[in-house]
Amino acid sequence: QVQLVESGGGSVQTGGSLRLTCVATGGLPGATTMGWYRQAPGKQRELVATVTSGGTTNYATSVEGRFTISRHNGKNTVWLQMDSLRPEDTAIYYCNARRAVTPVFTQWGQGTQVTVSS
Repeated sequence: QVQLVESGGGSVQTGGSLRLTCVATGGLPGATTMGWYRQAPGKQRELVATVTSGGTTNYATSVEGRFTISRHNGKNTVWLQMDSLRPEDTAIYYCNARRAVTPVFTQWGQGTQVTVSS
């Protein structure tokens, strides 16, 4: 069974940078999209960025130009480079892996806290 392990969260000041890492263990099948979502206190979980196995990326408007998602298929790893961080980026960030073709699945990581202070 696929498990996702995140690391790299922390606290920074406005304008700072952080890099999140997510490693998938247990054998990640091909054609799996990986991504990052976040949930701030009192708000719904929202998409931050995704990347397909072929390298196609998608970003939320609020992070476009500041965040960069990348992956290494051979290492089953996805990264989220976050630059020019703002207080509104404060949230728990969750790694996600999903496959829309058989075998269909969705898996979430445990989450990592990102705090940006002004």
